[in-house]
Amino acid sequence: MNFNASRNVSLSGGPRKAKRVSDVSALGAPSPGPQYNPNTMYNPGYPPSGPPPPYHEGIQLGPGQDFSTSEPSGSFGYAGGFAPTPMASPAQIGSFLQQPAVQDMALQYGNQLAAQGREAVQRELGRYVPVSRLRYYFAVDTRYVIKKLLLIMFPYTHKDWMVKYDQDTPVQPRYDINAPDLYIPSMGYVTYVLLAGFMLGLQHRFSPEQIGIQASSALAYIIFEMILYLVTLYVTNTTTNLKTLDLLAYSGYKYTTMIGSLLGGLMLGKTGYYCSLLYSSFALSYFLVKTLRLQLLSGSQAPEQPAYGYPAGYSSPNPYADNWSKPTGGGTKRRVYFLLFVAITQPLLSWWLTYHLVPSPIPEPITPTAR
Repeated sequence: MNFNASRNVSLSGGPRKAKRVSDVSALGAPSPGPQYNPNTMYNPGYPPSGPPPPYHEGIQLGPGQDFSTSEPSGSFGYAGGFAPTPMASPAQIGSFLQQPAVQDMALQYGNQLAAQGREAVQRELGRYVPVSRLRYYFAVDTRYVIKKLLLIMFPYTHKDWMVKYDQDTPVQPRYDINAPDLYIPSMGYVTYVLLAGFMLGLQHRFSPEQIGIQASSALAYIIFEMILYLVTLYVTNTTTNLKTLDLLAYSGYKYTTMIGSLLGGLMLGKTGYYCSLLYSSFALSYFLVKTLRLQLLSGSQAPEQPAYGYPAGYSSPNPYADNWSKPTGGGTKRRVYFLLFVAITQPLLSWWLTYHLVPSPIPEPITPTAR
């Protein structure tokens, strides 16, 4: 559509009606678009005047760069526009690590990791094993071990059987010979297993399986013994000041009796074994009665004065009277029975675990007599 303004004015200067001429040829043909030339080099800019550069992973082309050859020339920028960082040589790395500041930093970091790992191990182990309590039962020295062994074997001359306390905490075994420990039971268990293997070897009955049987049977019996004691206390509803580890310690002292009996049987045969077993069993029972009596009966002390009179079994309001400190109820009898039960089962288990290890006397060959 073409509009000619000069035709709208007449010769006389008056207004003239405008005419619209519709002529396709007058509009003209559209101008041709840009032709693509494959030989034209890529010229960056906007709008692009050529095909996009070829794609290479991790590399972007810059102005004046070309990948048409096998080895592109120019400095190529990596993705993100950052130039590649040169790699350090092993000598530079070694010299950097040898600097005192770096070594101190690594040492501090290693100490922090070790402390965190130690705390994690102690926290997880403390859920199942009372490590702090076990530390108390192994706080012994050589002097304590010698005196405690002599006390177990010869307890008749000892007078003071009371366990000492520091405020509310019992004193460590190295400072109190009456305190229970787990060092002597542990070493006694190991010594018993080794001595059993030695005596089996003298009788030509030694084998690795026999050593395993002796070790596992001794461990199984002491576990069974502990379960039996705890169930007895629970069923009889007996409360004591004894802890589970205390019972384990007192039960483990029978290994001293077993070792002494085996040594007597090794030197004197069956006669020496039974003589040693009889004496050491009586000494062990006496030691257990004297030691456990105070701890078992201490749980039966009278409670404080109630608001509405005194409890049954206490006939005197005087807290210092004999019948106040010694109640007459059935709880004391149960504790006494439990004490006798422990004192009897220890010698029996000592005999059961050792009698089959003593060599039997070899019978003399029978010679035919002449008629």
